Amino acid sequence: MTTLDQFNITGRSALVTGAASGIGLAYAEAMAEAGAKVTLADLDGAGAEREAARLRSEGAEARAVQCDIADLTQVSAAFDAHVAAYGGLDICFANAGWDAGNGFWSPAGERNPLGRIDQYDPAKWARSIDINLSGAFYTIREAVRCMRAGGGKGSIIATASNAGIINEAIVGIPYMPAKAGVLHLVRHAALELAEFGIRVNAIAPGPFVTNIGDGWVKKNPDAKTSFEKTIPLGHMAETDQIKPLALLLASDASAFMTGAHVVIDGGVQLGNFK
Repeated sequence: MTTLDQFNITGRSALVTGAASGIGLAYAEAMAEAGAKVTLADLDGAGAEREAARLRSEGAEARAVQCDIADLTQVSAAFDAHVAAYGGLDICFANAGWDAGNGFWSPAGERNPLGRIDQYDPAKWARSIDINLSGAFYTIREAVRCMRAGGGKGSIIATASNAGIINEAIVGIPYMPAKAGVLHLVRHAALELAEFGIRVNAIAPGPFVTNIGDGWVKKNPDAKTSFEKTIPLGHMAETDQIKPLALLLASDASAFMTGAHVVIDGGVQLGNFK
């Protein structure tokens, strides 16, 4: 087998949550471009179907399902439908997430009263934990159920975050412990599932241009420019730049990787020397 052969996922099937936009859509596109059959799952069912239809028009085998990952019943149904359509599950991206916003520091560089720990809305805390941590658990749980029913083996990739490793003042407070929990969940699941040939890894993105946080980077170019000054490589990333890493972790090219998290952040974790 050549080096390039190890990246071949032609004919495999992948389910991606949060796939109607942003990083999740990039994952789905990467899988489709590499020859996999893909289910795009998203709370925005219409958006997922729109993107699945586009992928089909480009020659891919793709389908969509509406799914709230904070609801185990919906998650289970989404996986059952995927297996019914494609005969099994080889790859899963537990990607869907939500940032309630209102960090204690605004992107414009000012104190944000709504982000204060003593003022933070408990309902936003609960919803963020439900989506970002419980939703990841439900997704991994159901992926494992399907993979083991199919004889084992498979690759599960969870989207964590830089905010699960370092503190980010512009991020709402529940997002950080939720994503830190995702990283530990990945390590625990990887240890448990290694003997079955199911690998579990995480991607920890840093500053990407997406719709998360109500799409503030798209709406506030001045704030984006200011924020980019804190990134050693000098710019935020477009979602296409995460596709090669997604393919690595989904494919046999990462066959000896499990329980790992891969940071892709333009050097943010190195600190800012400017």
